[in-house]
Amino acid sequence: MMNKKSSGMNVMRKDQELKKLAQLSQRELLMELRTSLKGLSEEDARERLEEFGPNEVSAQRPTPAVLLFLGGFKDPFVYVLALLMIISFLTHDLEATIVMGTMIMASVLITFVQEYRSQKASLALKELIENTCQVTRNGTNKEIPMEAVVPGDLITLATGDMIPADAVLIWTKDLFVNQSSLTGEAMPVEKFVDAGIDQKKDDISAIDLQDLVFMGTDVLSGQGQAIILKTGAQTFFGDIAKNATTQRGKTAFDTGLTQVSKLLLRMIFVLFPVVLVINGLTKGDWPNAFFFAIAVAVGLTPEMLPMIVTSNLAKGAMSLAKHKVIVKELPSIQNLGSMDVLCTDKTGTITEDKVVLVKHLSPLGEENQQVLDLAYLNSHYQTGWKNLMDVAVISYYNMEQRTAQFSSLKKIDEIPFDFSRRRLTVVMEADGHQMMITKGAIEEMATVCQFAEIDGEVVPLTDELRQKMNQLNHQMNEQGMRVIAVAMKKDAHREAVYTVEDESEMILVGYMGFLDPAKKSAKTAIDSLHAHGVNVKVLTGDNEVVAKKVCGDVGIEVAQVVLGPQVEIYTDEQLQEVVEQTNLFAKLTPMQKSRIIAALQANGHTVGFMGDGINDAPALRKADVGISVDTAADITKDASSIILLEKSLHVLEEGVLEGRKVFSNMMKYIKITISSNFGNVFSILVASAFLPFLPMLSIQLLVQNLIYDLAQLTMPWDKVDEEELVKPVKWETKKLLKFTVFIGPVSSIFDIMTFLVMWFVFSANTVEQQGLFQTGWFVVGLLTQTFVVQVVRTRRIPFIQSRPSWPVFLSSLAVIVAGLLIVLTPVRQFFDFVSLPTTYWFWMLLLVVLYLISVQGAKKIYIHLTNEWI
Repeated sequence: MMNKKSSGMNVMRKDQELKKLAQLSQRELLMELRTSLKGLSEEDARERLEEFGPNEVSAQRPTPAVLLFLGGFKDPFVYVLALLMIISFLTHDLEATIVMGTMIMASVLITFVQEYRSQKASLALKELIENTCQVTRNGTNKEIPMEAVVPGDLITLATGDMIPADAVLIWTKDLFVNQSSLTGEAMPVEKFVDAGIDQKKDDISAIDLQDLVFMGTDVLSGQGQAIILKTGAQTFFGDIAKNATTQRGKTAFDTGLTQVSKLLLRMIFVLFPVVLVINGLTKGDWPNAFFFAIAVAVGLTPEMLPMIVTSNLAKGAMSLAKHKVIVKELPSIQNLGSMDVLCTDKTGTITEDKVVLVKHLSPLGEENQQVLDLAYLNSHYQTGWKNLMDVAVISYYNMEQRTAQFSSLKKIDEIPFDFSRRRLTVVMEADGHQMMITKGAIEEMATVCQFAEIDGEVVPLTDELRQKMNQLNHQMNEQGMRVIAVAMKKDAHREAVYTVEDESEMILVGYMGFLDPAKKSAKTAIDSLHAHGVNVKVLTGDNEVVAKKVCGDVGIEVAQVVLGPQVEIYTDEQLQEVVEQTNLFAKLTPMQKSRIIAALQANGHTVGFMGDGINDAPALRKADVGISVDTAADITKDASSIILLEKSLHVLEEGVLEGRKVFSNMMKYIKITISSNFGNVFSILVASAFLPFLPMLSIQLLVQNLIYDLAQLTMPWDKVDEEELVKPVKWETKKLLKFTVFIGPVSSIFDIMTFLVMWFVFSANTVEQQGLFQTGWFVVGLLTQTFVVQVVRTRRIPFIQSRPSWPVFLSSLAVIVAGLLIVLTPVRQFFDFVSLPTTYWFWMLLLVVLYLISVQGAKKIYIHLTNEWI
C-alpha cells in the first residue's frame, strides 16, 4: 500500500508541477528554466546533463545472461534436490549426489536457454536506429540523440517526430499529436500555445492541456517549438516506466510450485525419521538405515520435476512460436492455462484500431448519398493534414465506387481547419456555381447553420428541428459513433476569395458517423474464451459510451460501467467487491488499471492483461501474465511476459489451450509420481517392520527412480483429453494430497502382495535370500510404476478411449526393456541383483495385470466421488 500511495503521490506532484509551468508566460518560463529563444549554450547543456542525467527511462536494459542463468536456480524443487544432494554428499553417497546434481543442472540449463532465446527475440523487435531530435543551441539548430536532451532545451517539432521529453509549446502551426500511447484515445489531439486559464483547473490533468507535449508521443502533422520541462525518470513516461519495470510479484505459477514443494517437504520430514528409526531398530545397522532413509526421501521426491516443468514450458513456447507468439517468461505459459480473468484494452484488441465511416444521414436520420458526396469533396480537395476521418471518408467513397454528381468540378479556395472554429471549408466551382462545403464538430457547425435540407427542400432551422437533430446526435453517440456535420452554401461570392466570415447562414445537409468497429473475429474469440471459463473484462482510457457499444458488439455483458474517478475513491475492499460485478472500466489512468488487476488477484483470480500502449505497462507488469504485441512501445514489451506477433484474441485462445496442456502434463507427472512414490514408501514402512533385511538397497531404489523418471521426460509431448481443457487449471495441494492418499495405497496393497509371494512362494525370507526378494520387488515395482502411467494419464479407459502419444508409449516401452536388461544380464551383479526363477514371471504378470485393473477401478470411484481427475 505504501508503494501504491507513493506512486500516486509522485504522479500528482508531477501533474501539478507541469500545470504550474504551463501557466507561466513565455518570459517567466524562460527565466524559470534559465534559457532563451536562442537555446542553451553547449556548456549549460553539459552541466545540466550531469545534473539531471541522460534522458532515458529504466525499461530499456536487457537482463545479463549470467543473471538469467542464476535465475534458473530460483525454483523450489531445485532447493529440495539441492538439500538432498548436500546430505548425500556429506554421507559419501556419490551415486545419489551425481544423479541429483545432473538433474539440477539440466533443469537450469533448459530454463536458461529458453529465456535467453526469448530475450534475444524480444530485443530484436526493437528499432535498430538511434532516435534523434532537433534542438537549438547557441542560436544554431542541430540534430542530437534524444538521450542528450536536457531541461531548458529549445526543440523544433515536425511531422513524424517523436517527442523526446515533457515540454511546453511556445509556437505551433497546425500541430496534431498522437497521444494514444499515454491515454488510449485513438483520435489525434491538436496542440497550440495559448491553452487558456480555464484549462488549468484542478480537475484537468496536465495530459489534457493543449500547450503541453509528452515523451512517448509523436507528431502526426504540423510544426511547433517547445521548451523541455522534464527529462528521463521525471517525465510521465518515466513514471510509467518505473512502475512497469518493477519486479513482477508472485504469480499463480510461483505460488502453486511453492505449495507443492512445501507439501513434499512436509512428507519427507515426517517419513524420513520414521523410516530411519524403524530400520535402525529392527536391523541394528544404523549407517545403512540412514542411507536407506535418504534413498526413500529421494524416492519420494519427484526429482525430475524441475526438468519436466521446464521441458513442458519449453515445448509450449516452441508450439506457441508456430502461432506467432514469443514467450519471454516461461512460467507465463502455465499462467495462461490458469487464467480465469482476461483484462484487455479496447483499441486494436477487440476493435480494428482504425476509424471507419458507418453512417451518412440526412438531418432527420435517413441515409443520404449527397452527404457522402459533399464530405468526399471536402476531404479529398483540402490541402491540410488529412485526419483519420478524412481517410475514412475517402476510403468509403472509393469502395462504394461513387462518381462526382457534377459535370464540371474545380477547387477555387479553402478555409483551413483551426482549433477555435473546429471546422474546415473547401470552395468548389461546380456546374457554373461556387459552392462552399464545410464539415466540422456538431456544436461549432450548429452556430453557422440557419437552414437544413430536408427531402431536397431547404427549410429554416426551427427549434423543433434542432431538437430532433439533437436527439439523432445523441442516438448516434450512444451507438459509440463520433459524429461530424456537413453543410453547404452556394454563390456567396463572384470572386474566388473566401474568409471565415463567409461561414454563416449555411445549409445543414446531414451527418457522418464514424466508429472504430469491433473486429469480426473478436466475438467468436471472446465466446470461445467464455466457453473455456475465462471472463473477459475491458479496461480502457477511452470514454464509456464508445466502450460500452463495442462490448455489446463482441458479446461482453455490461451491467454497469465504472469510471476512473470512481476507482480512485474506492477502498481496496470496496474495489475487490466491485471488480467481481463489473466487466467494463473506462476513463482509467495507468495506475488505476494496475489497481483493478491487484483487486482481482486478491479475490483469488489468475489475471491476464492484454495491451500495447505505454499507459498499459504498469498493468502488464502487475498481471500474472502480461500480453503485448510486437508493434508496442519498448517499455510495453519489456513489461510483458508474452509478445504476440499478431494482435488477435484467437492467437491468445491458442495460448490458453496450450497453457492448459502444459499444466495437465505437469500434473500427470506430479500426481502419478508422488502417489506411486508415496505407495512405495508406505510399502517400505510395512516391509521394514517385518523383514530381517532391507526390502531394497538404496542404490537399487535410486536406479529404479532414475530409469522411471528419465522416461517421464516425454510427458510434455503427451496428448491431453478435451475435457481437461474446458476450464482454467489451478495448483491445489489439498486435491493433490487427496489424490495421493486415495491412489497411493492401491500400489502399497500390491507391493505387500508381492512381498508375500516372494516370501512364501519363492522362500526369499532369510538374509541369504534377500537378493532374490529385492530383485523380484524391483521388477514388479518398475513395471507397475511404468504401466500405471497409461492408466492415470487419462480419466478415460486407456488405449481404448484415450491413447498416449508415441513418445510417451515408446519411452514406457524403453523403461521395461531397460529394467529387464539390468535384471537378465550380467549387469545385475553391479546392483546386487540375482537371477530370477522361471515361475516368477507368471506371478509378476498376474500381479501387474491385477494392479492395473485395480487402479482403473479406483480411478472410477475417485472420479465419481470428486468429479475431478488430473
